Amino acid sequence: MNFDLDTVGAFISSDKIYLNNASSSLIPLKSIKAMTDFIIQYNESGPDSIDFGIELAERHNQLRQTISKLIRCRPEEVILTQSTTEGINMVAGGLSFSKNSNMVIRGTTHEHHSNYYPWLRLSKSVELRSVSTDVNGFFEISEFEKLLDGNTKLVALSHALYNTGAIMPVEEIGKILEEKNIPYFLDTAQTVGCIGDYDFSRTKCNFMAFNGYKWLCGPMGIGIFYCKKDSANLLEPIQIGGESAMIYDNDKIAYKDIPDKFQSGFRNYSAIVGLETSVSYLLHLGLDNIRKKIISLANLFRDEIAKIPDVTLYGPDDQEKRTSIVSFSIGKKSSQDMVEQLEKRSIILAVREISDTKIVRAAPHFFNTETDILRTVDALRRL
Repeated sequence: MNFDLDTVGAFISSDKIYLNNASSSLIPLKSIKAMTDFIIQYNESGPDSIDFGIELAERHNQLRQTISKLIRCRPEEVILTQSTTEGINMVAGGLSFSKNSNMVIRGTTHEHHSNYYPWLRLSKSVELRSVSTDVNGFFEISEFEKLLDGNTKLVALSHALYNTGAIMPVEEIGKILEEKNIPYFLDTAQTVGCIGDYDFSRTKCNFMAFNGYKWLCGPMGIGIFYCKKDSANLLEPIQIGGESAMIYDNDKIAYKDIPDKFQSGFRNYSAIVGLETSVSYLLHLGLDNIRKKIISLANLFRDEIAKIPDVTLYGPDDQEKRTSIVSFSIGKKSSQDMVEQLEKRSIILAVREISDTKIVRAAPHFFNTETDILRTVDALRRL
């Protein structure tokens, strides 16, 4: 799909080429306006008025309905958070592990800290089993299966990797875990909004976390924790408040049903409005159209940068096995220096790592253009 100038112009990036969308993306002007209008309404109606209470309930419901369409789930399975990290910690802090329990993760070399540190902390009382990975972060399913046994209480994986963009075989893993009745958590921060019109129920995961400010083009400070309704009883909420529980029979506590059970006090109301507007906008454009556009830009970037002497590209060659992330290094040049020099030229990329190797990461979104890509590669040639 060729996005016209009206679509590209729906974002403001001043004179910069912004290619760091795997970290935080630009926010559509219509989402910024929706948040501004909401805050004005917030003041005019009276924040704690009856009328505005009704408005807030409608806004919450509207976002949950929109997210349920995005990932294919029930609206009540959508819990609002601040970030992916908060959702991960809901599982790490809320799941009960019995004596001799173990859990399985996908190695540490390619894993984002947010999907590693919470599990690492559990290793004081739970055996942490790590499946080995190849240079791109993939693993052998047969080796993974060998780590599972009757004491495995959780498997935690990333759907796609933050450093190479490699997409993991999460559906195959989901089928295995469903047969063995082992709870399954997915970090989908690098897939929701950028891998097309994907039915996330196909992963068969029990829990999922992602944020609204990467590929979904929402504001900072809002994320989503998906909890399968049938799995809600597996987790003890890590926070509690009047919104999430009630008292009965001499101060006994009873949790409310989901989503309230896990949402004791979310107050970032304007972000709810901003995220709902952004996601609706992406759904209107078409998630498959977005995927087609961004993988085309990623392929162009890979093809052009491969012409630079001493360049090393990371991630799978097969576009079906990766997102639009393009990671690379150039000879002995410092990745940090390259990113800093590019930013002086109004080109925004990021430094990331694969084990101890520092790399440069580009992550184009649908509002980027072929001209952005070619100008960036040309600037890299000149460094």
